[in-house]
Amino acid sequence: MYAKCGFLQDAERLFSSSPNLDPVSYNIMISGYVKSGRFHEARSLFDQMPKKGCVSYTTMVMGFASKGYWREAIGIFKEMRYGGILPNEVTLASLISACSGFGGISICRMLHGLAVKVILDEFVIVSTNLLHMYCVCGSLKDGRDLFNQMLEKNVVSWNVMLNGYAKAGDVELARELFEKIPVKEKDIVSWGTMVDAYVQVDWLSEALTMFCAMLREGVEASDVMIVDLVSACARLSATLEGFQLHGRIVKAGFECFDFVQATIIHFYAACGRVDLAYLQFEVSVKDHLPSRNAVIAGYIRNGMIEQARRLFDEMAERDVSSWSSMIAGYAQSEQPNIALELFHEMIACGMQPNQITLASVFSAIASLGMLNEGRWAHEYVQNNCIPLNDNLSAAIIDMYAKCGSINAALEVFCQIREKASTVSPWNAMICGLAMHGDANLSLEIYSYLERRHHIKQNSITFIGVLTACCHAGLVELGEKYFKRMKNVYNIDPGIKHYGCMVDLLGRAGRLEEAEKMIMSMPMKADVVIWGTLLAACRTHGNVDIGERAAENLAKLEPCHGGGKVLLSNLYADAGRWEDVFSVRRAMQNQRVKKSPGYSGVLLVKAGIVDLIKRRTDDMTLAIGDGRRAVMASDFAMGQFRFLKRLLLVHGHWNYQHLGYIVLYNFYRNAVFVLMLFWYVPFFV
Repeated sequence: MYAKCGFLQDAERLFSSSPNLDPVSYNIMISGYVKSGRFHEARSLFDQMPKKGCVSYTTMVMGFASKGYWREAIGIFKEMRYGGILPNEVTLASLISACSGFGGISICRMLHGLAVKVILDEFVIVSTNLLHMYCVCGSLKDGRDLFNQMLEKNVVSWNVMLNGYAKAGDVELARELFEKIPVKEKDIVSWGTMVDAYVQVDWLSEALTMFCAMLREGVEASDVMIVDLVSACARLSATLEGFQLHGRIVKAGFECFDFVQATIIHFYAACGRVDLAYLQFEVSVKDHLPSRNAVIAGYIRNGMIEQARRLFDEMAERDVSSWSSMIAGYAQSEQPNIALELFHEMIACGMQPNQITLASVFSAIASLGMLNEGRWAHEYVQNNCIPLNDNLSAAIIDMYAKCGSINAALEVFCQIREKASTVSPWNAMICGLAMHGDANLSLEIYSYLERRHHIKQNSITFIGVLTACCHAGLVELGEKYFKRMKNVYNIDPGIKHYGCMVDLLGRAGRLEEAEKMIMSMPMKADVVIWGTLLAACRTHGNVDIGERAAENLAKLEPCHGGGKVLLSNLYADAGRWEDVFSVRRAMQNQRVKKSPGYSGVLLVKAGIVDLIKRRTDDMTLAIGDGRRAVMASDFAMGQFRFLKRLLLVHGHWNYQHLGYIVLYNFYRNAVFVLMLFWYVPFFV
């Protein structure tokens, strides 16, 4: 009585004062210790026990297993077997539960054999635990064989098998099994498992149908189930269904729960109804941090960065999600410099970023081309022991590739490739090499990826592969991979894949095939594709196809200056000067203007200039033919990135976009830097 009521001191005094203690008294005291989490005292008393039986061992195994001390539970069971004591059904069920935490399929089969050997496999508690272990190990066939052989099945047995199918994504088999469950045996877990199975594969209509059938059977939904359905509606932008679920939430009284409020806000924002998201926030508890974060994330998702920042600035308390949302918002809205400023402010406030935050930070650094800043951020990740998940690894690889440090990108990739469970890091390396490095090496890495059958490729993978084929001039290989997308990997080519193929065929001079591919596309060609074909026609001097490409380009964007200039140059190359003048006159009449270059001016304090001069004593230049081929040495590029970080720290750096450095020069206290892509900043 004392032990069960939690008065262990009284139980201990009574136990210690008893002159003659039988095994039952020991078992009671050991059980009291175990239930109170005092495992050291339980083990000490167990070791002192003069005569241990099945109940004593079972109490220890069951207690340690229930608290997650799996290895200790298994060790006690081994002592039991060495002592020649046979287990009972509770002992074995507890042991199986312990092994489910870390055991593999071989251990599961050994335990199954032991259950048969000691004639305990017919107990439903043992067979159900074995069934659960088979499902956890991913061996659904063995699990189903055991399930079919079970002489007795309870609701737990049905639900365990059902959950195994649901977790594996075998929705059809799950539905088939669900239909076989006796009506009286179906409980909230059975219905909830089926609803969740449909939600996991985004079969929203089937999930809602199952949900309605459950309500008709008189089974009330839980708050977690409804939240999962609302989240699915947000993911699939199912506004009408979400409205109805919101009504159900109000009727069921779940609206008072904070986590439900945050989910509703997220749903409305994801469906583009930011007004309703904010209205929901207004009627909810405003100091609930997840709800406020959901509104901020909603603003950012819908491109309302200023409103998000206003709400962020008003927050009395911020967590890592608040900071991460704002940093991601600025990085995605082409304001990477503000994203980095916010990141440094976050660190200064003592808030440690997580993997999501840092992925956005590396994205911002990549768009700015700030290699030194990227190295510093990478060192921050290492020094603070932030684990590299696939998304963060991909962001780091992408940053190094876009900043021109392909070797550093490869080094990171080689460190994590064997641990990667998704294709994201592979995509970053393949695309990075294809666009900024060695296209042939990109294809070698893809060939290695193809042999890693457990990693599922996606559409981004093939954008990198086709880009690599394009840059390497491998037309036949590109055509092969383009066909394999659909035939082997069941990936429908998107407009970017068709764009890569048009570019590949155009570079090879196969313009008729490129035009034919455009006409056979399942989607309408965009400006980029027609522009790509027109540029290829100019390169190879094909006026007929070029005229058709220019005509289609003009239909999509009548004032596209670049296309008209290409057509004019195409006519000029062919000596058709009347057509050249005609295109030029049309450009003048339509007032088409080609974007000119522009420059930025930055005033630098004298102290900073002196520091810059000291850092550039070893400056080297490599100047080309005087037109556009003016290159800078790797050292010069490194010095410029140092300069950018230095000026950023001192608050004097203001720019919109940095392309690739093509000239580096210093004259007295002035730094002149010629940039690619129409940007010519110079410092005074």
